[in-house]
This record gives sequence, C-alpha cells and structure tokens, in this order.
Amino acid sequence: MAPTSPLHTDDAWFDLVPMALIEFNEHGRVLRSNSALSALLGYATPAGSRLSDCPQALQRLCSWDAPLTLLALGPEDGPLQSQVPQARPGQAPATLRSQIWTHAQVNPEQARRFLCAIRESLDAPSALGARGITSDADAAPVPDQAQLLHELSTILESTPSGIAYLRDDVLVRCNRRFERMLGLSSGSMVGQKLSELLAMDPRIDRAVTESAVQVQRHGQFETELEIVLPGHATRWYALSVRRIGTSVDPLEVIAVLSDITRIRAQQVELDALGRDRNLMFSLSGVGIAFVRDGHIQSANPALSDLIGESDADLTGRDLSTLYASEVDLNTDADVNSVLRSLGHWQGERALRITRTGLPLWAEVAMRLVNPLRPEEGFIASFVNVDDRHRAEWNLTMQADRTRAILDSVFVGIVTIDVHGIAWMNRSARRMFAGDLADFVGQPLSTVATPDLDHPFRLTDYLDELQDGQSHTFECQVMGRDGRVFWVVGNAVVTLDELGQRQATYALLDIDRRRQAEADSAEAQATLQRIIKMAPMGIQLIDAHELTLLQANEAAAPFLGTDVLKALSQPPEGIYPSDRARLMRADMQSALDKGKPLHREHSVPGRNGLQIWDINYLPLAAEGEVADQLLLVASDITEQRAAEQARLEAAIAQREMLVREVHHRIKNNLQGVAGLLQQIAARKPEVASAISEVVGQVQAIAQVYGLQVGAGGPLRLKSVVEAISLSVQRTFGRAIQLAVEGNLAGDWQLPEAESIPIALSLNELLTNAHKHGVGMQALRCVMAANEQGVRIDILSPGRLPEGFSLDRVPGGVSGLGLVRALLPRRSAKLSIQQDGDDVLTRIELIPPGITLLPPPVAPMTGEPAGHQITLWPQ
Repeated sequence: MAPTSPLHTDDAWFDLVPMALIEFNEHGRVLRSNSALSALLGYATPAGSRLSDCPQALQRLCSWDAPLTLLALGPEDGPLQSQVPQARPGQAPATLRSQIWTHAQVNPEQARRFLCAIRESLDAPSALGARGITSDADAAPVPDQAQLLHELSTILESTPSGIAYLRDDVLVRCNRRFERMLGLSSGSMVGQKLSELLAMDPRIDRAVTESAVQVQRHGQFETELEIVLPGHATRWYALSVRRIGTSVDPLEVIAVLSDITRIRAQQVELDALGRDRNLMFSLSGVGIAFVRDGHIQSANPALSDLIGESDADLTGRDLSTLYASEVDLNTDADVNSVLRSLGHWQGERALRITRTGLPLWAEVAMRLVNPLRPEEGFIASFVNVDDRHRAEWNLTMQADRTRAILDSVFVGIVTIDVHGIAWMNRSARRMFAGDLADFVGQPLSTVATPDLDHPFRLTDYLDELQDGQSHTFECQVMGRDGRVFWVVGNAVVTLDELGQRQATYALLDIDRRRQAEADSAEAQATLQRIIKMAPMGIQLIDAHELTLLQANEAAAPFLGTDVLKALSQPPEGIYPSDRARLMRADMQSALDKGKPLHREHSVPGRNGLQIWDINYLPLAAEGEVADQLLLVASDITEQRAAEQARLEAAIAQREMLVREVHHRIKNNLQGVAGLLQQIAARKPEVASAISEVVGQVQAIAQVYGLQVGAGGPLRLKSVVEAISLSVQRTFGRAIQLAVEGNLAGDWQLPEAESIPIALSLNELLTNAHKHGVGMQALRCVMAANEQGVRIDILSPGRLPEGFSLDRVPGGVSGLGLVRALLPRRSAKLSIQQDGDDVLTRIELIPPGITLLPPPVAPMTGEPAGHQITLWPQ
C-alpha cells in the first residue's frame, strides 16, 4: 500500500526502488524518473522533457490531462489516483494504476513538484487489444460511465474556483466551492433561481442582471464582485459567465467564481507602495533618477533643484552630460563596469550646475534594478556634499600647504609619535643626510652621538610639558654621512588627528649659521674695502627711511657736502629741494620695482653743469623685500662733452657732404637741360617734346637746389615758389602765386615725396600754359591749415565735354604722369570748370606732408637738473 503522506525522496533510493516513479513540476517538466518506469512502459522519459510531448497514456497516469484537479491537490490531501488499461504483445492485457502526491512547499515562489508512482493492477484486467503503450492511441478513454462521472466530479470539486451550471436562471449544478464562496449551506442552491439566492446584496443582484443581458448579446460576461459574508472579512471574486452553445431558449450558462481577494489586496498594497514610492520620490530631499540605456527616464524635483533644470528637461537627457568632466576624475566606462559587475556603485562625482556652469560635488549611489538583467536600468541617487567636499579639499590643501611651508623653511622639523619618527621636512632630511623612508619608525636617537645624556635619548621632559610650552636644548647630531655638527632646537608637544600626544622638534644647524655669519662678515669687510677704494661715488641708503647709511669719499662731489654731515640724513637734508624731490622719486621707483634703475642727472657745479650717471640697486635676498638701496654715481661730464663734440663734427661733415652732392646734382641737371635746349633748337620737329623734358629736369634741379641750403626736409612753400618761377622762365608766361594761411610755411615735404610733388606741380603748370587761352597770367593759390595744404591752378579755357580724370590714360607726361606720381593715400587731384577758368586742385595731407612742430618754450619752476633715460624702462 502506497503511503498517503507527502514524500521527500532522495536520489539514492529513487533509482533503486522497484516501483516505477516519475517526478515533475507544475509546468509539466519531468524532473527525474527511475529505471523501473522505463521497464514498465517500454520507453524512457529523460529529465527535462515535457509531459505534453509524452504519450497520452502517460499524461493520464500523471493526471496531466486534468491539470485543474492536479493543481488542487494539496500536501495534506490523499493521493490522486488514475487507472489506464495497457495491452502487451504476447501477454494478457494489464491495467496500470497511478498515485500522485504533491511536495510540501518550503519556498512559495518555487514551482510545485509532484511525485507519481505507477504499478500494474492484478485484479482489474482490461479488455484492451494487443497493443503496447507506445503511442497516443494506447490511451483510449475508459468506457466506464461511472468512472468518467467520478473523474469529472473529482475535477469539479478539486478546482479552487466556484463553478455552477444554470439553465434559464435556475441553478442546475454547482460544486461545494461555489456554495462556500457565497456563504450558503451545502445543497441548498440546486433548483433555485440565482436571483433569489443572491438577492441579499444589491451589488450582486445588479451584476447578475448585467450578466444576463451581456450573455444574451455577446455570449459571455466578466466582472468583479465584492462579497461581504457575516462574520467574515470582505472577499473579492472574479465572476465569469459563458453561454453554452448558441441557443438562448433555454439559456444555458456556466458561471465561474474565482477568489481574487489576495490579488486585490496585493493590488491595494502595490497601489499604496506606488503612492509611497511616488511620495518618497517627489518629496525626498535626495536627488533620484531612473536611468536606462544611459538616459534619464524620470527625475524627482530634488534632482531638478540640484542641477538647476526642470523635470521635463532632465527626462531623456544623457546622464553623462550632468557631470563636470574637467574636474571629475571618474569615467563613465569605469563606473558602468563596476555597476555591472557588482550591481551597485557609490562614490563622489562633480555635477555641473546649469545656471552657473560651476561644478557641484555630490555623493552618487547607483544600484541595478535587476542584477541579472543590467539592461533594465538602474536607480541613481544624488546627495549634495559640496560643502563637505570643499571643506575636506580645503583641509587637504591646508595640510599640503603647511607641509610645503615646512619643507621650504631652513629649520629642520621632525615629528615623533609612539612608533618613532613620523615625518621630517626637507631641511631635516638634508641635515640628517637621508630620505624620509630611512627614518620612519626609527627613534630620534638614531642620529644622536654616543653621549648618554643626549637630549634625543632623555625624553622625560616631553611627558611634563604642557600645551604651548617648549624645551630648548643644544646638542651634537651625527648624520648618516658621518658628519657631526651642533644644532640648537626646541621640542613641543602637540596632539595628532587621533588626539594622541606627539613631539615636534625644530632643529637649526648652528655650524652653518656660524659659517654664514663668518661669510657675511667677510663679505661686509670686502664691500667696505671696495666702497672705500672705488673711484666712483657709492652710497648705501636705508630702504624704509631713505636715509644715508654709508658713503665713500668719492661721493662727496655728488652729495655737494661732507660725507660725515650727510650720514643719517634723508635726501631733503642733503640736496636742494628740487634735486631732493627728484632723488627721492628715483629711489622710491627703484624700490617699488625691485629692479636696478639707471638715471642721468645734470647738476650745477662750480665750472657749469655736471652730468652724473646714477645707478640704483635694491639690496634684497631672493623673494624678500629690499631693506637697503645701493647708489653708484659717476661724473661723466667730460665724457658727454667729448661725445657731443664728436657728434657735432660728424653732423657738420655729413651736412657739408650732402650739400655738395645736391649742388653737383643740380649743376649736372641744369647742364642736361641746356643740352636738351640746344637739341631742340637744332631740331624744331622735337622741340615741343624736348621742352616738356627740359621742364621736368628743371623741376628736379630746383628741388636739389633747394636742398643745398636746407638742413632737413624741404618746405612745401619753397618748392611751390621754385617750380612756379622755373615754369615762368621756361615758357615766358607770368604766374601769379598767392599764399594763404599762417601755417603755409610750416608744412614740409619728406625727402621721398619732394621730387614726385615737384614734378606733378611742374606738369600741371605746364599743362595750364599749353591749354590756357592767350598769354594771360596763370594764377596759383597755396592755402594751408592744420589738416593739410590745397594748391589751386587757374587758367583761362574750357574743359572738353564729358571730361573725366578716370579716362585719362597713363603716360610719361601730362596728366597721366601726374596721376602716376602723386601718392594715392595722401594726395588728391581734381580738375573742374570754374566759370571761364579751368580749376586744377591738388590736396595734400599727412603723411605725404608733415607739419613742423612748434618750438617748446622753457617751463618755469623746473629743477635745474634734468634726467635722460638711456634705455626703455
């Protein structure tokens, strides 16, 4: 007899037991089967196969053809039994019987498991034909009506749903589950109208009325009912009503009640959890975002306030754009790698505030929604830790700055804790001739001499010192390089980060200080000897009060008084007021700039002005403010006089040579003009052309003639007068020259512009003579102001119709030559009709011409001396 209690099998006996066994789960997947089952059925059922793919006979033995009955089987229920006939070749027919148990569930989330035991029944032979159980045909239905009714009743009573069959609103049959779900006594509903049975609740009555209408129209109706039974908690049922067939007279329906109370309760809990989640998501002060595929799917208001953007702008945005990559050392690739491998990541990252563009540090925590499926996204939270991060950064910077400051001092700093030397600065490492790693953890006595009473060995005073007190000592120290030297030091007791006492020693190498003092004394003596023996005036001045500290005898002429009288005096007590003011300004300028300053001063002396070359040198160590100023003065009066004499001689020689060259050029040009005139006299056919050339040569000669007597650039007025006279002599036609404006004589022609301007005036006056009517005198007006010069040439006549300078072709004479010679950026040419005259106008502006600067009148109240800067400051 098979046991009726739940079975807990073990792999060892499962395969060895002689009874045919098969184990499967609620999804119809075979978990395992033994060899006795293969021998009984004639085929194997491997683990992992599905019952739906097995022969129908095996499905009936495992009750897989009635899954509702199978699923209704509980661990405390008796076994579910089935019987299937089997025909065996060459043997009498046999009947297979099966019993099915369900395992007790330890974890309700796991799939339910069933165990089926199959044996051959010896007392109930079957009349089945001689066919083996090798196909679906072997599993023909059992022809026993009672057996079939028993199975259907078993199925109906085993299902967890309430099922009822109604005909014309009259209950024909229902299972006990249907009665219990409605709170009715067993057997009291059959033969009664459903509306009478359910009339105790108007909601149920309304659902029944609606179901009748919907079933007649559509054949089915589904709804949910809230049932309140006396003495019981409220239950929720899902009602499904389906019509049988197509006939509505009589109307046959199947009503199924399914208990969904737990589902509704879970739904309510989920809704509450959803509301709580949304409330926490919305009201949380922590920025939260749900991210999938690297993009933000949703963000709460706290994150929007943190970033400075609205929720809508953050939705769909790439998460990596929230970070300030220029200061954030974490990379998205590294973060995502850790997140996928561990399922979570936490650290500090720099966010970028949208409204300011500045970074903001936040504590970021990321966790995958489903660690097994990273593609489903993750939840990221952001907590503002900017103040803490900046405070830590400031503390770190302060500690680093303190260490850097201690490393830069010349005093050796050594920190001792309970383990020995914890840290020492660069000066201490250099003093002990070793690296920090050589001393960490070692006692300070490792650099002490063998003296037993050495301060580095006797450290009892450290236990007696209070905060703010120090112990001063002098002792000898032995470095790793064997050098023994004296140091003077202080020892103080402080507290470390953990509140433990630690000692800090400040050590100064006395040998180096003494050597430095000796070197300084020697340098001072050398400086004194140099100052005393130097042929130039040397003064040492206090940088704060600008008083004279020291001066040699050679400085007396510059001081204008005895050196002893000038000591400890400011500039106002030594020099006249104007010179004192100038000296103080120079001294202060050199001290403010911290660089050497060079000046030249002219000082009235007994034999006239004296020129002194002065150099100011601030005396200061590197990186420090100067405390003294060195002044070196040299009398260069004779040197400047000699240089001025040489310069004047060179200038006079150059001017003489230039005048000689210009004079010879003028004579040569006039000789060329004479030769051309002789040729024109012999060959009248070319006389007109040669006359133009003669005029041009004469104009150039006039320019060089003017340069013979000029000491610089030519005056424009002189050039205009010379060219007018030259044209008048050449053609014998009078030219009336008028000069307007007070500045007409102050405008000059640069050397490069003098000949082009002279040739242009010559051509325009020649052109006026040739095309002017009669021999009436030509008029030339030169008008000047501060902006430039205007030269007007008026000749009687008329311009041709449609005349334009733009259509005048270029050439070597006439208007074409003038247009080619005049500088475009500083000269403008125009020709127009002015009544009965033709007006030709040249407008000249800088830089083609320059205005002679007015002479500088001497200013009263200036000091007698003056200063000259020899190079740019």
